[in-house]
Amino acid sequence: MPKLTKRDIVVAISNQTGMVQHDVFEVVQRTLDHITNSLASNVAVELRNFGVFQPRLTKPRVGRNPNEPGSSFVIPSRATVKFKAGKIMRQRVEKLSRELKEASEKKEAAERDAAAGAAQ
Repeated sequence: MPKLTKRDIVVAISNQTGMVQHDVFEVVQRTLDHITNSLASNVAVELRNFGVFQPRLTKPRVGRNPNEPGSSFVIPSRATVKFKAGKIMRQRVEKLSRELKEASEKKEAAERDAAAGAAQ
């Protein structure tokens, strides 16, 4: 599965704006640093039409070691980041979800037809 890296973002923005990649990298890095610092200070980050990052505390829970049956221990609570997608992002990903589902169904139907043809 392909992935988008920070480098890919920098190159794309540089190509679209004509800015030097080094300058674009600085802006992207400072943006990410500012988001990280805000979350570390327990401040939610809202990016309109993209989503909201919220720091939250997980509940402590009981963990078990599969290599030692019968033993259990408490996993302490810890701070994590919750992400809630914005409206536009959610709609675009849902559209992708439908497209992937349709493609998967077509592929399964083709495989069934091929298997049925081979069985005859």
